[in-house]
Amino acid sequence: MSQNISLTAEIPLEFHGKRLDAALAELFSDYSRSRLKDWIVDSKVKVDGNIVTVPREKVLVGQTIELNCEIGDEDFSKPQDIPLNVIFEDDDLLVIDKPAGLVVHPGAGCPDGTVMNGLLHRYPNSKDLPRAGIVHRLDKDTSGLMVIAKSLRAVHKLTKAISRHEVVREYEAIAIGHMTAGGTVDKPIGRHPTNRIMMSVCPEGMGKEAITHYRVLEKFRAHTRLRLRLETGRTHQIRVHMAYIKHPLVGDPVYGGKRSRFIPNATPEFTKIINTFPRQALHAAMLEFEHPFTGEQLSFSSDIPQDMVDLIEKLREDTEANPLDIVWA
Repeated sequence: MSQNISLTAEIPLEFHGKRLDAALAELFSDYSRSRLKDWIVDSKVKVDGNIVTVPREKVLVGQTIELNCEIGDEDFSKPQDIPLNVIFEDDDLLVIDKPAGLVVHPGAGCPDGTVMNGLLHRYPNSKDLPRAGIVHRLDKDTSGLMVIAKSLRAVHKLTKAISRHEVVREYEAIAIGHMTAGGTVDKPIGRHPTNRIMMSVCPEGMGKEAITHYRVLEKFRAHTRLRLRLETGRTHQIRVHMAYIKHPLVGDPVYGGKRSRFIPNATPEFTKIINTFPRQALHAAMLEFEHPFTGEQLSFSSDIPQDMVDLIEKLREDTEANPLDIVWA
């Protein structure tokens, strides 16, 4: 048994002049650079319709990349009975509400027990779809809504809609620091120059375009509850952008949200709750898009999970107990 992979992409301005294998690693980040390099050498990649077999070949802005290959048995995820909270479903797509702690796609260190394994169990035909129909991701410890394709035609339509920013995604988050107003972070994002598991804001002209809009929902004396809307969908985008403006998310172990902080007059219980919150306080709360085939406008919402509800209640109690003590940092 094998799976055919067919992917296309256009070279954006920021990749102009890059090596082909480096550009593919950014464009098709589900696959390792070494695997993509092998596919180039094996004549599986076309640039503007022409097969290119040299990984160091330079690419130009506007060129069309086509990748067509086959993945063998050893690459298949196994079907597993993973509970999936399906809130909408028809013949072409489904929307799930993912809990925190559930990985979306198998990878290094997590070969199974993922959303993808659950999809392969629940929908056996999804084995014939790229990534079993997964067209976008949430981080393991981010909860909330995801749309997943059930047919090949839906994979293509939804992928295109996401790339054109036609899928609206809004999140709720708890950020560290007292924020007075909303705003927009418009800063490109790419791999961190020294830590490959992290992303970071890049100098202008480098990385991928990344735009995050945010507004204040509720102010606490040392934290802020936010509603955020993604205009783009880069890896760790909200987490990176909030850390960049010095307001990392509570509980974020990678971007600064788990660093112990002294909060004046806080009770030991409250300090412990803040400094030991077990995940980034981030929830995909709203998903809205036009059905790719019926044209119906679909809108879904998800209440924030109980751990964030409890956190917000503790933040309110702390603010009420210290009404004049605003901590700006």
